[in-house]
Amino acid sequence: MSTQQTNPMANEPSPDMIAEKRIYADWGLTDHEYDLIVDHLGRRPNYTEAGIFSGMWSEHCSYKKSKPALRKFWSKNDRVLQGPGEGAGILDIGDGQAVVFKAESHNHPSFVEPYEGAATGVGGILRDIFSMGAQPIAVLDSLRFGQLDNAKTRQIVDGVIAGIAGYGNAIGIPNLGGEIAFDESYAGNPLVNVMSVGLVNQDEMQVGQAKGSGNTIIYVGAKTGRDGINGASFASAEFSSTEESDRSAVQVGDPFLEKLVMDATIEAIRKYGQSIIGIQDMGAAGLLSSSSEMASKAGTGIELNLDLVPQREAALTPYELMLSESQERMLMVVQKGEEQPVIDLFKKAGLDAVEVGTVTDDERYRLNFHGETVADVDIDFLTHAPEPKLAQEEPARLKTATKDQYQPNVADAKQVLLDLLAQPTIASKASLFRHFDSQVRADTVVKPGGDAGVTRIRGTKKALAMTTDVNSRFAYLNPFVGGQMAVAEAARNLVATGALPIGMTDCLNFGSPDNPEVYYELHQSVEGITDMAKRLNTPVISGNVSLYNETDNKAILPTAMVGMVGLIADNQNITRAEFQSAGDQIYLVGATADSFNGSEIQKMQTGEIAGQLFDFDAAAELANQNFVLAAIEAGNVHSAHDLSEGGLAVALAEATFAHDLGAEVTFAGSQAQLFAETSGRFILTVPADKVAAFEQQMTETSAIVNKLGQVTAAGEISIQTNDGQLTVATETAKASYQNAIPQLMAE
Repeated sequence: MSTQQTNPMANEPSPDMIAEKRIYADWGLTDHEYDLIVDHLGRRPNYTEAGIFSGMWSEHCSYKKSKPALRKFWSKNDRVLQGPGEGAGILDIGDGQAVVFKAESHNHPSFVEPYEGAATGVGGILRDIFSMGAQPIAVLDSLRFGQLDNAKTRQIVDGVIAGIAGYGNAIGIPNLGGEIAFDESYAGNPLVNVMSVGLVNQDEMQVGQAKGSGNTIIYVGAKTGRDGINGASFASAEFSSTEESDRSAVQVGDPFLEKLVMDATIEAIRKYGQSIIGIQDMGAAGLLSSSSEMASKAGTGIELNLDLVPQREAALTPYELMLSESQERMLMVVQKGEEQPVIDLFKKAGLDAVEVGTVTDDERYRLNFHGETVADVDIDFLTHAPEPKLAQEEPARLKTATKDQYQPNVADAKQVLLDLLAQPTIASKASLFRHFDSQVRADTVVKPGGDAGVTRIRGTKKALAMTTDVNSRFAYLNPFVGGQMAVAEAARNLVATGALPIGMTDCLNFGSPDNPEVYYELHQSVEGITDMAKRLNTPVISGNVSLYNETDNKAILPTAMVGMVGLIADNQNITRAEFQSAGDQIYLVGATADSFNGSEIQKMQTGEIAGQLFDFDAAAELANQNFVLAAIEAGNVHSAHDLSEGGLAVALAEATFAHDLGAEVTFAGSQAQLFAETSGRFILTVPADKVAAFEQQMTETSAIVNKLGQVTAAGEISIQTNDGQLTVATETAKASYQNAIPQLMAE
C-alpha cells in the first residue's frame, strides 16, 4: 500500500512551502491576513488550517467588506421572531404561525456551469428554510442576463432556466414568480438570485447553534465528494476573460436526495425537536462554515473526527472534507444520549446520519484525522475575519450628470408602445417560466406573470404574497434612490394583490468593493433600502451579499435585489393584475411627471442610460399604497396593477392581454408621459356598482387618483392624450409582447 493511500495528506505542501510560494494567495488570503494568522497561532498554519481560514475569511462567508454597510439595515419590529444571522429570517403572522424566508445568490457558478449553478442555488436556499424547522412553500427568482442577441447569453439563459426548473420541479416546491431583466453589463456575470418562503409553527422553530458542552454533532444527508471545493473563495473573486474558470468549484445537486433530506429534517424536528439543539445547512464552505458558525454563535467549541465523515470518493484530505460544497448535507447538534432516534429516522430514509463530533466548552475549533490533530484554532478568530477599511467615492458619472430629463421621440406612439412591449426586460417571460411548476402542492392562487405570486395558508383565511424586485438602471443613476425604489416597487407589487407588506430579504449584487465607486454604491443602496424599509414597516430579516461581479474590471450595474413578503388577512381580498370585465372603470393612482432618465424608453431609443435620476416622492408612494390597499380591503377594486418599466401605456396594455379585453382611456398628460416611469403609481379597475363607494374613498385620501376611462370588450387599446391619440389592437400589442423573447431565443 502506498504512502499516499494510507495518508492522503502526504503530498500536501508544508507550512513553510505555503508561506514561500504564497499558496494562500491563490485561495484569496492577502499577505496581511496570512501574517495575522501566523501571529495569532504563533506559527505558520498547515495546509488544512490555511485552507479553513481562506474559506471562512472569504467575502462570501465572512462579509468582511460588506458588514459596515449591512450594519445599517433596520431589522426589528413587533413581528420579527428571528432577524439576520441565522439560516433565514422569521416573522409572526398570527395564530401561532410564522413565515420564514431568505434569498441567496449563485452568480459565479451559474456563469461557469449554468444548469448546476442555478439548480444548486435552489437547493441551498431550500435548506436554509427547512433548517429553521419550516416547510418550504415557494421559491422565486430574480435573474439578470446580458442581451439576447448574444449566443453565449442565450446558452446561459437556457441552462439557468433548466437548472431552476429541474431542481425545483423535482423536489415539489412551486415557483411563484420573480423577475428577469437584460442588460449588457451582465453578459459576463449573470445574476441568479433565488428566494424561498416557508411556513412554521412558532413552537417548532429552530436555530443554527451548537450549545451545550458534550452534545453530539451529527452529519446527515448526502456523502461528501470533491465538487464545489472552496467555492466560497471562488465566489469572492472576479472573472477574467483570458483565464479558464474553475469548474471544480461548482457544486452538483440531486433534487431527489434533497427531498429526502427535507422531509426527514422536518419530521425529525416535529418528532424530536426537544432533543435537537441546532441545525444548519452545509452551504458555502460546507462542513467548515456550518460547524464553526454554529459554535461561534453559541460561544462554544467544536471537535470533529474527520475519519467519520461519509465520503463518496477515496482519499479525501482534511482540506477537501472541510471545504467541499457537496450538496444535500446538513449538520445537527443533538442532546447527548438522545441521538439514536434521530439517526434512525434519517437512516430509514436512506440517508447517511453519523456522529462526527462533540460540542466543547473551550471555544476551540479542533479537527482530527488519522489520529492526528490537523487544525486547532480559536473559533472566534476563525469566524470573525478582519474588516478592512475601504474607501468610498461618489462615481464620476453622478457628479457630472445633468438634471435635464431625456425627451423621448414619440412621433409614432403606437410603434413606440409595440417596440417597448418587445423589449426583453418588459416582454412576456412566459416562454421561460412555463418550465417552472407553479401549482405543485395545490395552494397557488396567483401564478407567475402577475405583480406578485400568492399562495393560500391551509386551514386559515390567510394568504401570503411574495415578490422580488429591483431596477438596477435606477440604482446606476442614483444608488440611494434606487434602493428606495426597489423597496417601494416590491411593496407596490404586494399591495396590488391585496397584501400588507410585512418584511423583506435582499441579495446585494455589486462589483468589486475594492473599487471606491462600487463601495459607495453598496453603502448608498443599503441606506436607501433602510430608509424605505422603516417608512413601510418592512424590516430586513435576512439576506445575502454577492460582490466581485465583474469581468476584466468592468462591473455589473449595482443590483440590490429586494425580496418581500406580504400578508393577506382574508383571501377574499386577493386581487389580480389583469382587467376582469368590460364596463369596469379604470383609475390611475399617483401623479405622472417627465420621468425618463434610466427608463426603458431612454435605453431603447439611445442605447444607454444617462442623466440624474428623476425625483422620488416617498410620502406620495406611501399614501398611494395605503389608498390602494384600503380600497381593495373595502371590496371596491376588481383589478390592480402597479406601473413600472414602460409606464402607463405598457401597464394598460399588459392588463388587457389575459382576457383579450380593451381599454378606452383619456390621459391628462402628453404622449411622451405615457411612457414615463414615475414611481408610486397603480391602475385600478372598479366595477360599476362600486364606483360610488370607491370615489367616496378618493375624497378621503391624500393620494392623487384620477379616472382614466373604462375597460371595453372591443379588443382595442385607445388612449387620448393632451397632444395626440394612441390606438392599437389588443391582439397586435399582445403578439409583440408574447413573441419577442421566443424569437430572440430562437436566433
